[in-house]
Amino acid sequence: MLFVIEHGTRRVHLAGITAHPTGAWAVQQARNLLMDLQEHISAQAWRFLIHDRDAKYTVAFDAVFTAIGMRTILIPVRAPKANTIAERWILSLRRECLDRILIVGPQHLHAILTEYIDHYNGHRPHRTLNQTPPNGPAARLPVTHPGTARVLRHDRLGGLIHEYCQVA
Repeated sequence: MLFVIEHGTRRVHLAGITAHPTGAWAVQQARNLLMDLQEHISAQAWRFLIHDRDAKYTVAFDAVFTAIGMRTILIPVRAPKANTIAERWILSLRRECLDRILIVGPQHLHAILTEYIDHYNGHRPHRTLNQTPPNGPAARLPVTHPGTARVLRHDRLGGLIHEYCQVA
């Protein structure tokens, strides 16, 4: 799985899934991601690309991002704390989702990841963001009488994850 996390907002983007990643595959996924997100990318928001030293991240991969004005930064060797945001996201994905679901194929994995990322970006609170999700706070209705507000539960991933919202 190739994913991108916006450092400031913690928004996650899924770039691609494959059982056998190669350098050429990573380059194509980077191109596809930039085409999909071109209206969201601004020069101020996407200035750096930080990635590890995996052989799949070739010079051509870096050139895709350099072409839009981004600077590539490689994580230092044997410095696991240099990529903590990505490591934390992987742990959340595994603990909250993948360790609890039997994946039966690449299409199933893509559907699961898309649903989880939608939950993560749109509903899951983040401590760094003052308990708001990366896509911004949900609209809250004013409660006129405490204890009278109705709550609606929305199940995600077949009931594995529950989202709650207030009903008018």
